[in-house]
Amino acid sequence: MKKIITLVFLASFGLANAQHAFKGKGDTKVNIGANFQDGGSGIQASADFGLGENFSIGFVSSYLLGVNEYSGFYNGGSTLYYGEKPEFKDRFDAKFRINANLGSVINVDEKLDIYPGLSLGLKNFGGHVGGRYFFTEGFGVFTELGFPIAKYGNEDKLFYNLNNQFTFSLGASFNL
Repeated sequence: MKKIITLVFLASFGLANAQHAFKGKGDTKVNIGANFQDGGSGIQASADFGLGENFSIGFVSSYLLGVNEYSGFYNGGSTLYYGEKPEFKDRFDAKFRINANLGSVINVDEKLDIYPGLSLGLKNFGGHVGGRYFFTEGFGVFTELGFPIAKYGNEDKLFYNLNNQFTFSLGASFNL
């Protein structure tokens, strides 16, 4: 009998303390984590603001901390580079984005939100696919894959591909 009461208590507590990864209009999520890509790694921060049941807008920015130096002839050119490192403008990127928050549509777990989306940034027009899982009402983890659809800028520029390529990010997610 004691085990049954304990089981009923835990089940009711779990239902009463249910977390929702995305609640819709008025919901605010902040992600902070690591960003990994070819030629460098850094930090990424994003914020998403719910506008509807399955729709949010937001922004994301990243800064590459660890970037490989470049030495040699770039892209078959005639200029020899030695130990070149990117400047701030090459390391930094910021984007406006829109997401389709599909957690309630897929309905796998109410603590899980899957969100594909599009972004318009300083370096490109791109897309992303991400997911968040919340352990408590305010804290969870996220992972995200980002990719350019249309790049703009000068392809002959030495650090053109930094922040203009496939990226992988993971870190902590907060519900505000």
